[in-house]
Amino acid sequence: MIRDASAFEQTLSSLRRYVKERLIPREAEVEERDEVPEDIVQEMAGLGFFGWSIPEAWGGTGMTTEELVLAAMELSQASVAFRARVGTNTGIGSEALVADGTPEQKDRYLPRMARGELTGAFALTEPEAGSDAVALKTRAVRDGDHFVLDGTKCFITNAPIAGLFTVMARTDPTDLTARGISAFLVERGMPGLSTAAPYRKMGQAGSPVSEVHLQGCRVPAANIIGGQEGMGFKTAMKVLNKQRIHLAALCTGPAIRMLDEAIAWTCQRRQFGRPVAEFQLVQALIADCQTEIQAARALILQTARQRDDGEDVTLQASICKYFASEMCGRVADRCVQMLGGTGFIQGHPIERFYRDVRLFRLYEGTSQIHQLNIARRTIAKAGFQVGGRD
Repeated sequence: MIRDASAFEQTLSSLRRYVKERLIPREAEVEERDEVPEDIVQEMAGLGFFGWSIPEAWGGTGMTTEELVLAAMELSQASVAFRARVGTNTGIGSEALVADGTPEQKDRYLPRMARGELTGAFALTEPEAGSDAVALKTRAVRDGDHFVLDGTKCFITNAPIAGLFTVMARTDPTDLTARGISAFLVERGMPGLSTAAPYRKMGQAGSPVSEVHLQGCRVPAANIIGGQEGMGFKTAMKVLNKQRIHLAALCTGPAIRMLDEAIAWTCQRRQFGRPVAEFQLVQALIADCQTEIQAARALILQTARQRDDGEDVTLQASICKYFASEMCGRVADRCVQMLGGTGFIQGHPIERFYRDVRLFRLYEGTSQIHQLNIARRTIAKAGFQVGGRD
């Protein structure tokens, strides 16, 4: 749902211009420094990027799902690091609060997150609990009006720079199902919380990711999201459903950019006396890229509208994430092929995107987990049951 079509088109036009004029020219700098420059962070904060999906009552833009994915497709046409810097605040870092937080919790944190003063992180994954989130081992033991958390989280985006962590922990050690899990708001500076050095990664330079360590971390009981134990897994699933649609859009933007770069190069590069783009086998690669990009875009927009209409989009969100992330990988491979040796040389945007987008098929559920999820839900809709767990 787009609330004001004319105003939102102006927003997208301004965003498109900002990406082209301010972000794309700084991509090489981000790659070299392995961080988003502070002046760009402040610019994005001033433009309201951190508050896109935070309701207007708490200082955000309050974008609908459809508006969010359209904006995400524009922003993600620049280096992955730029959207990752704001992405946890517009997605998993704030969404648990937006979905299930108490009024007091929202008042305390959301305005600062919308302004970009506080960066959020979503701490669910553990060394032995990722795709099987119910297997998490982080424990939270009641101690008066506090809980004491112990455990390790890994692969947490923005953890090294985050000021607020949404931490999933088991509050009922006798219940090993999803019902034993609660969600906590843990501030940096609370005793017992620390973050490790950022990982050295294949790609996505400028987007810091690290482990989060909780060692006797004392968290006020009032910081359980929603004020109720045992609701953490349901909260996580709410967050992930929306985030998977969002991430699908964030997979589509890089694919659009890579195809644009490949077309520009093949139309200028000459072989055998004519532009490479005139060769039919190259045109076939272009056609395949464009077709898959358009299919992903249409699927994402349809699902976003269904979510805005209040429909259960658990299956559709999984389909979006699976298709768009795999699509982006295929587009990246074709674009490298179109550029030949140039696509393999560091410094070209397609070479960087080729490394950056590989992660898309891993986080927010691997492609294989989504295949299982999609198949099982499809079979269940047909009125049958199969073994296994979503």
